[in-house]
Amino acid sequence: MNNIFELIKKRRAVFPEQYNEKAIEKESIEQILEAANWAPTHKRTEPWRFKVIQGEAKTRLGNFLAEKYLETAEKPSEFKQKKILEKCSRSACVILICMQRDPKQSLPEWEEIASTAMAVQNMWLAATELSIGGYWSTPGIIQYMNEFTTWTEGEKCLGLFYMGYFDGELPEGNRNTTVGEKTEWV
Repeated sequence: MNNIFELIKKRRAVFPEQYNEKAIEKESIEQILEAANWAPTHKRTEPWRFKVIQGEAKTRLGNFLAEKYLETAEKPSEFKQKKILEKCSRSACVILICMQRDPKQSLPEWEEIASTAMAVQNMWLAATELSIGGYWSTPGIIQYMNEFTTWTEGEKCLGLFYMGYFDGELPEGNRNTTVGEKTEWV
């Protein structure tokens, strides 16, 4: 890929059921995280944090999420519990997307959340360039992630980024309206 505009248009959500068995090398994950580290950040707070889950830890994560779902859902279903487990097992890697709040609170929290989201977009674009599929999930049970792993004060989980290689081509992208319909020139 030699054009940033083509890469942006090529980025897709690729779901765990589409992943194949191929492992993602540590060097590729590091490249993806390095891309994330170059996201814009107001006052250089660099609020993004990542917890990389692989191997046996993916099984523990899947079990934790499935159990927490059963504990907290109003009407838990066996189907959804199984789907939660499969997301982790089918992924080559799961990255917990975290945000570390500036202890001085020198800027609004939404700006640090926005910076973290931009870091995830950089990750997603880097993964696309490496032909790795990705999917950002934000289930309600992420509020319990402090029970799964350790967190520093002010750090919170904003989602899970599932990754894996996939076979075949992805569909063309589309938008419901043009950018012209969303733009007012003043």
